[in-house]
Amino acid sequence: MDFTDPFSQTLGVVHFSPGRYFILSAVKDRLVVRRSDQEGVAQTWQVDCSPSATTAALFKGTAKPPPSDGWITHAAWSPDSEYILAVVAKRGVVNVFSMRDEKWTARIEAGVEGLTRAEWAPDSRSIICFSEWGLRVTVWSLSSATATYIQFPKYPDKGYAFRKDGRYFVLAERHKSKDMLGVYDCPSGYKLVRHFALPTTSLASIALSPTGNHVAVWEAASEFKVAIVNLVGQHLATFTPNEETLLGVRQVIWHPSGEYLIIGGWDSKVYILSNLEWRLVATIQLTAKLPIGTVQWREPLNWLSNTRNRGFLPFTKTVASNSTPLVISISKPPAIAPTILVANASPNPKSGVTSMEFSASGTLLLATWEQCPTLAFIYHFPPPEEPFIPQLRTIIQCTQPISQAKMSYEPTISGTTVALCTGTGAVYLWNDDRELNEDGERGELTECVAIPTEKKFACKDVRWSPDGKGLLLMDKDAFCAAFEVENEQETY
Repeated sequence: MDFTDPFSQTLGVVHFSPGRYFILSAVKDRLVVRRSDQEGVAQTWQVDCSPSATTAALFKGTAKPPPSDGWITHAAWSPDSEYILAVVAKRGVVNVFSMRDEKWTARIEAGVEGLTRAEWAPDSRSIICFSEWGLRVTVWSLSSATATYIQFPKYPDKGYAFRKDGRYFVLAERHKSKDMLGVYDCPSGYKLVRHFALPTTSLASIALSPTGNHVAVWEAASEFKVAIVNLVGQHLATFTPNEETLLGVRQVIWHPSGEYLIIGGWDSKVYILSNLEWRLVATIQLTAKLPIGTVQWREPLNWLSNTRNRGFLPFTKTVASNSTPLVISISKPPAIAPTILVANASPNPKSGVTSMEFSASGTLLLATWEQCPTLAFIYHFPPPEEPFIPQLRTIIQCTQPISQAKMSYEPTISGTTVALCTGTGAVYLWNDDRELNEDGERGELTECVAIPTEKKFACKDVRWSPDGKGLLLMDKDAFCAAFEVENEQETY
């Protein structure tokens, strides 16, 4: 794996372009675009962070705002990689730049409603702006310089989705103290085509299926209830666990095929629903014992200091021959990370699934649990030709709590790769199809790779490139990129 030098960034604003050939970053009020395949800066812009007229009028006569109010809070590539938007939320402005024409710019100024975030629509020529206080969503068209307004979104940072083909925009709304779902036709200027009440009292969020036919909606944390509706407004089913739960839903994702809905709560279970009858077909439960055949990978102790932050080592591999209990060890890391006892009376117990991601093929499910902060779990999710029995396949154990665990969006050079970080100067990689020896034997492998930087670098986040061949490694004020080597001689 090859690494770039570390570069400065602020507020975590760093993104690969949709084609992976460029890396966009923000440093205070400046945008920087770098080529991912060579050194040097390809493009840079100074963002006009002067406040909008309304923002200037509202804060006239008040104390001078700090310089950080003029920093870029969010930036994003258009889906076709031709345009870049930069949001300065506290100043209520969005600046737009063109990769083809350096002199072309556009500027969007929010009114008295304010601005919290902005992002691209799938057509790459419209920008969706979310106001403060949930007042409205504004769709700005760069082609016609017109705006379309949608009133009363439920949330500014969740509860909305575009269908995969870009035809419909689905938005959770709140009208007259009722949860509603609005379906808008994007090619027709975001014309409202459906508007219906949802079977929820306090909607937490929504998840649109990959097929675009169904929407999962669920209640806030006080009640475990997930409802499935279609875009016409039909209420197809409602799921609640048979056993009583004191808290509600924490994570909901769809299988890439759209055939299964995966629901994780604040307990130690993940529920799997089939779209045939929307019934429960399997349950994944975090238990204190490992099933026979589970592969366990453990990070070597003190390997970073032993290699002077320049090495790479494979994890220690063991296979469960019989059920092994989770144990706590003070003198050395336990065979399996310790389990934290769940206090159900606590409003936010340290329990439940914290993240879930599928591989591109849908045959692997990556999950992390609050009770086991140093562990990442990889489950085998059967393909259609196999009996549907999801099973725990692999456990990856780090010595420090895992801050991020991400599955590659697309198959990597060889197989599927999981990247993890723990806030140290290393990144951890699991792959299910690596060459294990000179005889050509292939199988899964987990490695710890030191990030080769001169200054101290604590990796707190990992972000995959769209093609699965590159990684962004994020520190608080810096980032670097890492890329797989496409020949037999791999370097680290």
